[in-house]
Amino acid sequence: MNASVNANPHDAGGVRPGVLSLSIKEKSALFAAYMPFVKGGGLFIPTSKTYKMGEEVFMLLSLMEDPAKLPVSGKVIWISPSGAHGGRTQGVGVQFAFNESGKMAQNKIEGLLGGSLKSTRPTHTM
Repeated sequence: MNASVNANPHDAGGVRPGVLSLSIKEKSALFAAYMPFVKGGGLFIPTSKTYKMGEEVFMLLSLMEDPAKLPVSGKVIWISPSGAHGGRTQGVGVQFAFNESGKMAQNKIEGLLGGSLKSTRPTHTM
């Protein structure tokens, strides 16, 4: 699996073929990846791996300086193909699952971003 945000495949005990391990170390990168307009929150993941709309994915998120990894499941709701209009980064948008881990990820990210959520700076998706 090739991805540019330190995404690495891991065996998930045979349950899933791979887990996306994402490490986002800078607030600007988190702002560009986060999708606050999605119900329950979501992240854009730069990747050249092919996904289908509605496909379920499992992520292990490392955010900023926090050593703890957040396990989050979700589904693909956005696809930016290679050569997308406007020079957009290739990848997928993943909506967090409507469960405790999804809510924890949304709260953690929105807490880290704080007031910058209202910024008009462009992101990977909008």
